[in-house]
Amino acid sequence: MKLIEPTLEYAGQIMDYRREFLEFGGSMDGCGPLRRMEDPKEWFAFVEATKREETTPPGLVPSTQFIYVRESDNRLVGMIQIRRRFNEYLEKYAGHIGYSVRPSERRKGYASAMLREVLPVCASLGIKNVLISCLSDNEASRRTILKNGGVYESTVYLAEKDVYLKRYWIDAEKASAGYPER
Repeated sequence: MKLIEPTLEYAGQIMDYRREFLEFGGSMDGCGPLRRMEDPKEWFAFVEATKREETTPPGLVPSTQFIYVRESDNRLVGMIQIRRRFNEYLEKYAGHIGYSVRPSERRKGYASAMLREVLPVCASLGIKNVLISCLSDNEASRRTILKNGGVYESTVYLAEKDVYLKRYWIDAEKASAGYPER
């Protein structure tokens, strides 16, 4: 497996990833605005713009986007995004990290591995304590977070979507040093 920043080489796979989620009906967390973008160049322009504070669109925060690729067949299996600082919404609801695994590749440990691999990147960006949240009924995501050292803080209600979100903190430096045991 490899965690890499997306390149145009993966444009077709990124659009297949999007299509699979649209057909499945699932949430595309950690993908930025990919759900609403039919042209991969538009998404790549967004990813590029959010790399720097001065080019990040108003109301959003600088972020680092990764794709998770299985090396044996070069297949994109997941996406994960680091938000390098908070706005009001991220601080209360979404946190520093969003991620998703394509529906056809779930239950194979990719989410846990992808999160584990991105935590050292968070630490290198100066994000010592990583906030991550998940829907209160998303048991798979909860297990992924706990497996990577997540400590439950609270549950919040997001009225606009009528959902409850569980908030967890992960010590990125400790996780990067190999804790918890894996």
